[in-house]
Amino acid sequence: MSGPADAGLFIYAKDLTTISTFYQSVVGMQLLHKTDDLVVLQSASVQLLIHQIPANIATDIEIKSPPTWREESALKFFFTVPSIADARAVAESLGGEVTHENWQGPGFIVCNAVDTEGNIFHLRERTTTN
Repeated sequence: MSGPADAGLFIYAKDLTTISTFYQSVVGMQLLHKTDDLVVLQSASVQLLIHQIPANIATDIEIKSPPTWREESALKFFFTVPSIADARAVAESLGGEVTHENWQGPGFIVCNAVDTEGNIFHLRERTTTN
């Protein structure tokens, strides 16, 4: 993907570096752009823009370890990875979590995961060749 993305999502982060490293490591996204308050990551399918929460707001946000799952969110995104087991190991080594409960979809398995700040997403692994 070059140029402006056709699809993407924003994540607002208390710790820009930690969240950026998490998504680069767990789902294999590549760093496209970085400033003091914004990191742009991309894969072949989507761009992820991680925006630093301003310090005056971030001071009131408590990040726990393990992270508290932000289940009140109306949105959940997903990433397809070569191996959920491998992604789980990396996520957990970086302070995230990946459930062991999987669901079967047409041509994939999926499970819930959470990043280091509690943002919930799905990990998908293809089960058939497309």
